[in-house]
Amino acid sequence: MVYLNRIYTRSGDTGTTALGTGERVPKTHARIVAFGAVDELNSTLGLALALPDLAEAQVAQLQGIQNDLFDVGADLCVPESPTAPETGDLRVTGAQVEHLEQAIDAATAQLEPLTSFILPGGSPLAAALHLARAVCRRAEVEVWRLIAAETVNPQVPTYLNRLSDLLFVLARLANDQGRQDILWRPGGEPRP
Repeated sequence: MVYLNRIYTRSGDTGTTALGTGERVPKTHARIVAFGAVDELNSTLGLALALPDLAEAQVAQLQGIQNDLFDVGADLCVPESPTAPETGDLRVTGAQVEHLEQAIDAATAQLEPLTSFILPGGSPLAAALHLARAVCRRAEVEVWRLIAAETVNPQVPTYLNRLSDLLFVLARLANDQGRQDILWRPGGEPRP
């Protein structure tokens, strides 16, 4: 359980912040940047959820993903130790990744195959989901940057990779099941 009785602590005023272990690191540390990108991703999903006319199933799915993203942040906030025994820290699991894969398959089954790349946009919900997808890709890159220096649960980048795929197909669904997708017209093709 989290208990916050005061939002400001003044402890970050010198450019450092605490990890879940209590260790203080610079705010520019790769671990902080990685879970900051995950927080930004979660906020973009909050923006999508604020749009009108979402079906209950869409709200439940996106809120479930938001909850998972807090798990991702908690996982990144407590560094893994390659030599220490299991500590019971919250970690992203293969089951969470599998859940995304099932959602991707279910959404893809409702779409016609792509015949072109598509431009991000269309309906307001599709545009918000495309923005979330792009932020998700960047968050995944930041996690890989962290992995180059430290041990990270391998389910974290896998989860983010699958999530960006899911956000892509959800954006297509939000564009009238892909019928309103905006197709890319390579440089030589005439413009409408």
